[in-house]
Amino acid sequence: MPQITVEYSAALDDAFERRAFALAVHTTAGALIDSDPDSFKTRFHRIEEGVIGDGAAAHAMIHVEVAILPGRSEETRRLLGQTVLDLAVRHRKDVAELTVQTTVEVRELTAGHYHKQVSP
Repeated sequence: MPQITVEYSAALDDAFERRAFALAVHTTAGALIDSDPDSFKTRFHRIEEGVIGDGAAAHAMIHVEVAILPGRSEETRRLLGQTVLDLAVRHRKDVAELTVQTTVEVRELTAGHYHKQVSP
């Protein structure tokens, strides 16, 4: 159920451990929101061109959107967002010449509009 979309600056290619981040989120967040880690799906989108702040090349970003089914409390969603943010920062190496903004948005999928089918 959880649908995770990660956008990251191309300058972070070698500094962001994407697979390790996804696996950590699947396990940690799964326990937090009582969801089977096998139901998580994480997609990464490399940003080739973007403008952050004043547009200087020294800026980079990671933005994570976590979409979950409705029914979790505000506190659970807040804790989920902070947990995912901490994991993103932990799986990102510092790059001397870059200032990196890391953000997380937790949102609910629209009830009745999410459908799933798993085939063997």
